[in-house]
This record gives sequence, C-alpha cells and structure tokens, in this order.
Amino acid sequence: MATTKKSTVVGVFKDESRAQEAVRELHKAGFRDQQISVVTRHNDGSGGTSTAAGAATGAAAGAGIAALWSLGMTFGVVPVIGPILAAGPIAAALLSAAGGAAAGSVVGALVGMGLSEDDAHYYEGEVNAGNVLVTVHANGRADEAWAVMQRLGAYNRQAAASTGSTTRSATKSKTARTGAEQTVQVQEEQLRVQKTPVETGEVRVRKEAHVEHQTIDLPVEREEVVIEHRPASGRSTGSTMRPGEEVRIPVREEQVRVEKETVINEEVGVSKRKVKDTRRVQGDVRKEEVKVEQKGNVKVSGSAKNRG
Repeated sequence: MATTKKSTVVGVFKDESRAQEAVRELHKAGFRDQQISVVTRHNDGSGGTSTAAGAATGAAAGAGIAALWSLGMTFGVVPVIGPILAAGPIAAALLSAAGGAAAGSVVGALVGMGLSEDDAHYYEGEVNAGNVLVTVHANGRADEAWAVMQRLGAYNRQAAASTGSTTRSATKSKTARTGAEQTVQVQEEQLRVQKTPVETGEVRVRKEAHVEHQTIDLPVEREEVVIEHRPASGRSTGSTMRPGEEVRIPVREEQVRVEKETVINEEVGVSKRKVKDTRRVQGDVRKEEVKVEQKGNVKVSGSAKNRG
C-alpha cells in the first residue's frame, strides 16, 4: 500500500467507471470531499485557453468530487502538463490564489500532499498516460481507504494490482534495455552416459501345504480279568455265592485321542540387496610386433623377438 507521512493514499485506475465507483464507496465509508482528490487527463481535442482553464478548474476545486463527472465541464489546461481534469484539494493546489492561473504541475501538488518527488513523477506519468488518479487524505484510516480502492482495481507504484503493469513502467524498462550490452549465448550438445535399471527377472516366494502321514508309538495301559483256580481247604469262609448271583468286575483301558496343533517351526526372510559385479567383455584386437630377419654372417645384438 502506498501511504505518506501525511497518510495520503494514492490509487491509479485504468477504467474511469471503476474510479467513479471507488469515489462512491469512499463516500459510503465516511470519507468527505475535503479528503478525496481526483486527477485525470481530458482529451477532447478542443485545447481551450488558460483563462477558461483556470475558471473551470477553480470551479472543480470548490465543487464536490461528483461534479467532475456529473457536470462534465470542470476541466482546465495546465501549461506544464496539458489538458487536466481535477477535483478536490489537489485542484486548489494546482491554482494560484488569484485569477485561476496555473500555480504548478501535478508533481508539485502531489509533493505538497506528502509524496516523494520520485513517486510524484511516477503518478504524473500515469495521468499523462490517460489513467485516473484518486488520492485520499486518510487521517489514520489508510488501510481502510486502500482496501476500498484496491478492491475496485486500483494499483500503486509499490504493488501492481490485477490491472497489470503500468504504461510508464513498461516504457522505462524498455529504455533501460536500449543501451545495455547484449550477450549471445552459444550452446553445444553434450553426451551423457547413464545407467538405467531394467527388470531382468523376478523371484516368487509362496507357501504350499503338503499332507504327510506320521506314525507315533504311544504306550497305553488296559485291564484284564484274571481267573485262578486254587484248591480249597474244605471249610466254609462265609462268602459262598448263592445260585443266580454274579460278580461284576469293570475292565478299563487307556484310549488314544489324536489332536493337531499348528506351530511355527521356521521363518524365511525375503529381501533384496545390491551386488556389484564385473562384466567381462571379449573381442579380437590387432597387435603389431617387430620381426628381425638375419641373412648371412651378421651379428645382431639386442633382444629382438622372432629372429628369422
């Protein structure tokens, strides 16, 4: 947000209707005409005179902000900056106290409102480019005033809004590049050798169940009835069985019951690891050797191989 030591908020509108709407919203927010200024360029081709210009601009300075658009006649010609429409406190700053003559430029008026000279020149360029300049003497409500204008498409020098870059900024950027040294980049292609992992196979690990017959020898006990015949002594013992009576002797034995229980008897870990290997490449190559041939009675010293 652009504010000054006097809490002057500045917004630039490329669309005049949006600027009008911003002024209406500022009024609804409680800002008075004495706090709001509007400056724009008037291009009707009529030119006008300094006397007419002073009278018209003086009327705008004394009238409300709405008069700038509703009357359609408050415009003047300030010699330094060309055709200008102005309303609010800035209009009075553009005029001298007597005769409605031009007292200065938009730059001077903005500097008087607390802007720096660089910022003032910037906004004068925006006005000359045909944009609408709205300023608000916020009196501690700078954030509120800027929020209203920014919502309706305003931008300032510090941060461009959705309306995009300004005409003056683009011109300055282009000028700065005119005398700059140009650099021609020379490119070349380079080869890069890369190793790419490829899938050469896979290992599947699964479980299979097999039926196995097991035999377990388990000792068991059982009861048997033993009948023994022994000679009697001839005397009665008092335990003689009567006819029709019987003796019941229970016979027991151990029975085997087989149950199956699943237990873990082994674990198998499955993972991957990287192993470095060396590939051996084979091929036929030519190799030259020096051969020394001897003929006649010639003594040759040295260690030449393959002497003929």
